[in-house]
Amino acid sequence: MGTQKVLWDAIVMGAGIQGCFTAYHLAKHGKRVLLLEQFFLPHSRGSSHGQSRIIRKAYAEDFYTKMMDESYRIWAQLEQETGTQLHRQTQLLLLALKENPELKTIQATLSRHGIEHEYLSSGELKQRFPNIQFTRGEVGLLDKSGGVLYADKALRVLQEAIRHLGGTVQDGEKVMEIRPGQPVTVKTTSGSYQAKSVIITAGPWTNQLLRHLGIELPLQTLRINVCYWREKVPGSYSVSKAFPCFLSLDLAPHHIYGLPAGEYPGLMKNTPDKNFILDRHPKYDNIVIGAGFSGHGFKLSPVVGKILYELSMKLTPSYDLTPFRISRFSGLGKAHL
Repeated sequence: MGTQKVLWDAIVMGAGIQGCFTAYHLAKHGKRVLLLEQFFLPHSRGSSHGQSRIIRKAYAEDFYTKMMDESYRIWAQLEQETGTQLHRQTQLLLLALKENPELKTIQATLSRHGIEHEYLSSGELKQRFPNIQFTRGEVGLLDKSGGVLYADKALRVLQEAIRHLGGTVQDGEKVMEIRPGQPVTVKTTSGSYQAKSVIITAGPWTNQLLRHLGIELPLQTLRINVCYWREKVPGSYSVSKAFPCFLSLDLAPHHIYGLPAGEYPGLMKNTPDKNFILDRHPKYDNIVIGAGFSGHGFKLSPVVGKILYELSMKLTPSYDLTPFRISRFSGLGKAHL
C-alpha cells in the first residue's frame, strides 16, 4: 500500500483473532481502521490458526464467566451477519477428583450465574460415558453451554466482515517501528502510516514491538501438546454420539483438554497469572496493548476486541479491567519506561 497521507482513527497490529475482533468493532462503529499483519494470510505462525477451539462458560474466575455471556452473543451475531456456522454446541465435561477445589469453585460460579450444568458422581459418570476409562474415581461437571468454535473459518469471515464494513486489511507487511506522538507514526516494510491510536495484538511478537517503546511484558511461552487417537469403533467419540469436549483439571501442572473426534485444534504466549493484558501503555495513552491470550483467549475474543476498541477510543470500558492491568506486575514501573 505504501506511504499514506490518510490519518487513520486506529491501526491494529496483528490479524489473529484478537486483532480481527478489535478491527471489527472499530469498523462497525464507523472508524477508519487499518489492520496490519506481517505474514501473508492465511498463516499458521500465531496462536489463532487451526480447525477448532473449545468454547465454554465454565471458569473459576467470575469475571471470565461474565465476559463469556456477551462473547456467546457476539459469536451468534457474527454467524447471523455472515451466514456462516462458527459454533457447534457439544457440551463440556470437566473431570476431577471430588475434593478438587477448582471444580467446586467452577460449580459455584455456574450456579451463581444461572448457567445450566450437571454434576455427575463417579458412578453416574461411568454410566453416562462408558467409552471413557476412569481410573481414579473422578467425578464430572457438565457445562451445557460448552462446545466447539471453528477457528480458521472465524478468522476468514471476520477479515471479510472488516473489509465489508469499510476497514482495510493489509497482510505481508511487518511493522518495523512505532513512533509515539499525536498522531502515532507506524513504519512497516512497505511504507509509513499515521493514526490517532494504535492497538498492539501481536501475540508472540508483542515484546519485539514494545521493547522500542520502553516496556517489556512478562509473557511466557505456553506449550500445548496436541494428541490424536484412533477410534476402535469409528464415530464412537463423535458429536453424533453425544461425546462432549472434555477438560481434566487434576493432571498438573496443566489442564488436559480434548475435543470430539473430527474436531481438533491447530508459539503461544501467556502471563504468569494466566490472565490477559488489556491496558494502555503506561506512558503513551494512545497506544493500547492486548496480550497474553494463549490457552483460553480465542473464545473471549469478541469481548476482548470490544474492550480494546473502547480503550483506543478513550471510552469507559464495559468491564472492570483490574485483573488485566499492566500495573499488577511488579517491576514494570517508571524505571522500565
